[in-house]
Amino acid sequence: MTPFITIVMPVRNEARFIRETLGQLLDQDYPADCFEIIVADGMSDDGTPEIVTELGRRFPQLKLVPNPKRLSSAGRNLGFQHGRGDYFLVVDGHCFIPTSNLFKHLVDCFRDSGADCLGRPQPQDPPGLTPFQRAVALARGSRLGHGGDSLIYGEFEGFASPVSNGAAYTRRVFEVVGYLDEEFDAAEDVEFNYRVEQSGLLCYTSHRLTVRYYPRENLQGLFCQMRRYGIGRWRFLCKHPKALTVNQLVPSLFTVGLATFLAATAVALCTGHGWTAVAVMGVPFALYAALVLAEAARIVRSDGGRIGVLVPSILLAVHLGLGIGFLKGALGR
Repeated sequence: MTPFITIVMPVRNEARFIRETLGQLLDQDYPADCFEIIVADGMSDDGTPEIVTELGRRFPQLKLVPNPKRLSSAGRNLGFQHGRGDYFLVVDGHCFIPTSNLFKHLVDCFRDSGADCLGRPQPQDPPGLTPFQRAVALARGSRLGHGGDSLIYGEFEGFASPVSNGAAYTRRVFEVVGYLDEEFDAAEDVEFNYRVEQSGLLCYTSHRLTVRYYPRENLQGLFCQMRRYGIGRWRFLCKHPKALTVNQLVPSLFTVGLATFLAATAVALCTGHGWTAVAVMGVPFALYAALVLAEAARIVRSDGGRIGVLVPSILLAVHLGLGIGFLKGALGR
C-alpha cells in the first residue's frame, strides 16, 4: 500500500519563490491521490495566498490554511494536526527541490531504516544565485560558517541526531513528543527535534532527501536572520539547559570580547594608557582574522572566482548576528 504523505509548508510573504517550490512538489513522481500539501500562511500581504489559491484550483491536493499566529512553529503545528499523512515532511516556501523522486526517497528511507524521523542536508546553493548569495552559500557551508555538529551541509547517510536537520516524521512522533512550542519565533525546529532525540526515537539522515535553500540577498538580511537564530538559541537553552555546549556560547563570547577590545582601544587612544592590555586582548582577534582570511583564500582557490573577497564580511555578520541575538535574548530585550 502506498503511504500517504503530508507536506507541511509554513510561510509568510513568499510570493517570489512559492510558485516554483510548489510546482516542484506537485510535479513529484508519486501518485497524486497519495499526498497533500498544506500551506499554513502567516497572514501574508504580498500575494502569497492568492498564488496558492490559484494553484489549488488546478491541484486539489494543495490546501491553504490561515495561520493567524504568523509564527513558523504555529504553522507547522497546523499542518501536523490537520494532515492525513502516514509521513509528514516540512518544506519551506523559498527552497529548491532538486529531484522529482523526493517523495519516493522519503518512503524508502522510512521503510528501510525503521526510523520515526528523517534528517536531510539543506545546503544554500540552488540555481540562479547572485554572487553575494553564492558567497553566503560557500561561507555558511564552511567549518567557520556553521556549527561543527551540524549535518545540514554534509553528505552523511545513516543514523544520527535529528537536532540540526530533522525534517520528516511519522505520525507516531506527535503521539510520543507532542507538537512544536509556539512560544518560539526561531529555533522552533531545533527545540522540537531535541525532544524527538530525548524521547529515544530514531532518526536517519540521507543525502537523497536534500532540499536547497535560497540564502539572504544582502548583508543586512543575513545579519537579521542570524540575530533571530541567536535569540532562538537562548530560548532553547532556557528550556533545555542540559543541551548547553561550548559551541553555542562561542558567538556571544566573541561578541562580548570584541566589544570589550574596541572599548579598551578607544580608552587607550583617548588617554595614551593601557596599550599593553589592548595588545594582549587583541591576540585572539588577530587569530580570528587570520582564520577568516585563510578560509576566504581557500574558497577563492576552490571556487575559482572572486566572490571569496565577500566571505570575511559574511562570516563576521553570521558570528556577530548569532552573538548579539543570544545576548539580546539573555537581556530580555
